[in-house]
Amino acid sequence: MPRQLYELCGADPTRVFSPYCWRTRMALAHKGLAFETVPWRFTEKGAIAFANSEKVPVLVDGERSVADSWAIAEYLEDSYPDAPSLFGGPGGRAMCRMIGNWTESALHAGLAAMIVADIPPHLAPADRDYFVSSREKRFGKPLAEVVAGRETAVTEFRRALYPLRTTLKEFPYLGGAAPNYADYSVFGAFQWARCVSDFAPLEPTDAVHAWRERLLDAFGGMARSTTASEAA
Repeated sequence: MPRQLYELCGADPTRVFSPYCWRTRMALAHKGLAFETVPWRFTEKGAIAFANSEKVPVLVDGERSVADSWAIAEYLEDSYPDAPSLFGGPGGRAMCRMIGNWTESALHAGLAAMIVADIPPHLAPADRDYFVSSREKRFGKPLAEVVAGRETAVTEFRRALYPLRTTLKEFPYLGGAAPNYADYSVFGAFQWARCVSDFAPLEPTDAVHAWRERLLDAFGGMARSTTASEAA
């Protein structure tokens, strides 16, 4: 059976937008491993029950199923040691884990506050109701209020990218001369925003924007060719 990746999508199955699924997509491409995408939506919990998970990504690789983007990355690294490394050794593995944790706690939060209200129109009705209800409960207010003032908030968001920006002025990737899993963790967040919103979190002159462009073109333009809301 071909390798399968269960991925979050909108009503349009080609709009794959989970930042965690994008981490895994990029990791599979980095390893040179072919896969088939299996569209999955918020209300389809039963479809991935076989993996003891209620969230994607879920990778099915032969007899093995693995849930969670970090667990999948470790599985790919350990199961395919002859393919290009995602981490570059034990120290790199720990550093990639740290960058992933920072992305989840800081970058995702900053982006969500600017784009979360743009997601519901891309969802099927049942998923839209679930998403709005669960996210408004999480934020404690309507989604429209969450993103109110984003034209001002984006200035502080961009300022907070200073560590990324200064690194990417010196190196083409967070991994140095070539991307590694740290790049894919951060890129997943920006690809999430690009797929669901036409609000621009980055200025075109930013080194982070140039880095994102390089990754959009990586692996034959896999990320750039997906259905997105951003024009570029």
